[in-house]
Amino acid sequence: MSWSRGLVLSATALWAALPCTARAEPDRAAALQLFADADQICRRDDGALWGRSLCGPILFVDYTDRSFVANQQAPSGALRQEGSVFVGVLPEEVIIANTPTEWDGQRWTQIVAPISDDQAARDVLVAHELFHRIQPALGLTRNEVGNAHLDELEGRYWLQMEWRALNAALGAETPPRRRSAIEDALAFRQARYDLFPTAAADEHALEINEGVPEYTGVRLALTSAQARRDFAIRDLSAFVNAPTFVRSFAYATGPAYGLILDEFDPDWKSKLGERSLDGLLRAALPASTEAAKSLTDRARPYDDGALRLSEVRRAEERQSRLAGLKAALVDGPVLVLPLRNSNYQFNPQTLVPLSGYGTVYPTMRLTDAWGSLEVETGGALVWSEGKRATVKAPTGLSAASGEGWRLTLAHGWAIAPGERQGDYRVVCTRDCGE
Repeated sequence: MSWSRGLVLSATALWAALPCTARAEPDRAAALQLFADADQICRRDDGALWGRSLCGPILFVDYTDRSFVANQQAPSGALRQEGSVFVGVLPEEVIIANTPTEWDGQRWTQIVAPISDDQAARDVLVAHELFHRIQPALGLTRNEVGNAHLDELEGRYWLQMEWRALNAALGAETPPRRRSAIEDALAFRQARYDLFPTAAADEHALEINEGVPEYTGVRLALTSAQARRDFAIRDLSAFVNAPTFVRSFAYATGPAYGLILDEFDPDWKSKLGERSLDGLLRAALPASTEAAKSLTDRARPYDDGALRLSEVRRAEERQSRLAGLKAALVDGPVLVLPLRNSNYQFNPQTLVPLSGYGTVYPTMRLTDAWGSLEVETGGALVWSEGKRATVKAPTGLSAASGEGWRLTLAHGWAIAPGERQGDYRVVCTRDCGE
């Protein structure tokens, strides 16, 4: 699952809640090139990396009007064939995103047009998304639990220190320098784990879900060791200025750890399962020559104090922002939407953990049995128990929009008064098709 980031990123979603216009089917030449690139990548691998072929059905989708070009016919035969490709329009209930998509009785790789003009970025994206389609069959999917600690000062600081050390390891010219930088990276990660009790499990889940696919993209799309290292280094720098790291960090760490593991333990993929990337690397390294080195001594080459100072300033600004979000989405009047079988489109670089409550999505498209919610500004809070979302309350029962959002209700659903004075909720009134 991916979103565009100038290079190539990947995550649960690409926010694409834009108004429909006249039909603008994806460029046919671009679709043909995409399909040819995907075929070349998967046939070159021929199932060697994961023991399973990445080849399969692909939808190349125009997010402005939901039209698509496919590389094969749908199981129902519903698509119109035009030369060597097939065309159609995705139903409204299908989320548009760089993600695996269940549609017409089949699991597809969905890629949203347009894609990067950078050949390496485009190929990594394609290979990443091809892997997502087969990922569940490999047993490599996990329930994600937020990684809220990566929006805290110390979590962000030690993650960036880890990135800097991994960068040094990938670019090291001698084995001793590479080994020293790897040990530094692992020490910085352990510092994070020591500060936040759930960090190890939380980070492992996202590195399985997105770090491993991004490693796969880099490993299969690029054909030389140097090109892979160069792209992994790009991934390590691509997120530094992102508003939050809670869902983006794994796209940076996945390729770095994967490529390093390829060197120290070529059989690491067969051991992955419940073992983490950093755990596998710790086990693969020979006994440390710098075991007694202090964290302060390790940190000195990577930060002259500027990074720590910038993170302190960010933390101060963050507290003010969190207070505003809590006032708007928790304490103030809200519209409550039940979550039962939801699908999301969002930009993973913008998510804001709201401690004790859930995660704020500054922009998103949310669909469920009750219809769809489009959030353009102001944000929506998805509560941590996963059963509800809230946005700022509308002006009344008949209002299907509010500050920065609009709601399209399905048949049999309506807005009703909520439990608190001034609150509203979306409820089923009759044959809702639940």
